[in-house]
Amino acid sequence: MPTTVLTDHERTAVRAYLRLLHTVRAAYDAESGPPDTRRPPVVAPSVLAEAETALARAGLSGNEEAFFRMLRDWHPGR
Repeated sequence: MPTTVLTDHERTAVRAYLRLLHTVRAAYDAESGPPDTRRPPVVAPSVLAEAETALARAGLSGNEEAFFRMLRDWHPGR
């Protein structure tokens, strides 16, 4: 199994992505309820901005395929 060593910027991008993912999941969980009371989930703009900035610094902005390949290589079980 190959091992991927992340740069500091890539590690920051992964952490920002995971925070964004957890925020979105929590927003969906908070909004789950009867269909007639559901609203679209709200994600704080700062969380989105953090993820975008981290991806840009890692050179991964606009290259989602490379980013998700890196995630799979780094943690194949997820």
